[in-house]
Amino acid sequence: MVLRVIFRAVIMGPPGSGKGTVSERIMKSFGMKHLSSGDVLRTNMKAKTEVGLLVKSYIDQGQLVPDDVITRLILHDLKGLEQCSSLLDGFPRTVTQAECLDKVYKIDTVLNLNVPFETIKERLTSRWIHPGSGRVYNINFNPPKIPGLDDVTGEPLIQRNDDKPETVTRRLKSYETQTRPVLEYYRNKGVLETFTGTETNKIWPQIHTFLCSKTSG
Repeated sequence: MVLRVIFRAVIMGPPGSGKGTVSERIMKSFGMKHLSSGDVLRTNMKAKTEVGLLVKSYIDQGQLVPDDVITRLILHDLKGLEQCSSLLDGFPRTVTQAECLDKVYKIDTVLNLNVPFETIKERLTSRWIHPGSGRVYNINFNPPKIPGLDDVTGEPLIQRNDDKPETVTRRLKSYETQTRPVLEYYRNKGVLETFTGTETNKIWPQIHTFLCSKTSG
């Protein structure tokens, strides 16, 4: 289904909420262009653009990239998508960014993936890797034959720092603190649509039905 009208959406959800999978399905089902702030930052840093070097200097110092720098980057890339329906991912993250975006583009809907933190913690902390090969195991869905050891080499598996329970908890709390005002901002504008569930495959049909209803008129 390719949309006849230009439709602009934002997708929000904590790390591990299935945002990547849902974004891919939206692109495939509705022909929308996906613009991820993380991808934009990486591309600019790799290409050593003026803004990319500026971003890198903040990241290297362990500082947050200022609102105006991120906004400049995203709005520049959105300019190239003016004739397409687009899905923004990872932006806006602050009310200031949302206000700047609103001045230039009308956002039709904000999809908020509301997955319980306990589900996400279980999902992320179940992941173990074999450092030598990069093989990934999940103790719930794809466990190693012998707990803690790689199936092929028998070497010990490790857990990435990002997947350790304390790190996951910290990231989820930080996400909640940062994005609550943004969700409130969009709720007040009447464009926020929240989808709650513990499994992406169960949330997706609801999102698909909702987008069909929003884009068919």
